[in-house]
Amino acid sequence: MAKSAVKASAKAPAKKTSSKSTDGSESNPIVKASETALKKLKDLGIDNQLQADLEWCIGSYRADKNPVGLYEMVRRSVAVFKDNKTTKGVTAKLITDLEKVIA
Repeated sequence: MAKSAVKASAKAPAKKTSSKSTDGSESNPIVKASETALKKLKDLGIDNQLQADLEWCIGSYRADKNPVGLYEMVRRSVAVFKDNKTTKGVTAKLITDLEKVIA
């Protein structure tokens, strides 16, 4: 009578996945709003100083997780978008979506 060898299948420990999404954006609504505002400002080619400030604040947030600067930059972005409502690409939906995040 021969014993059959039973091999225990050793599973490798599950790899931890990064909490960042594949497109590089974070799940925090203010970060998404900031990235949306930055993208729209770049697409329209308006307010280069605000673009630079937004980029800096997004990087700063990723380093220290303090969103205060992002809220201020989104407020400034909303004001710029309201001033440029007649510009193609600045929609009422964009403005209201950004306002909801900072409310």
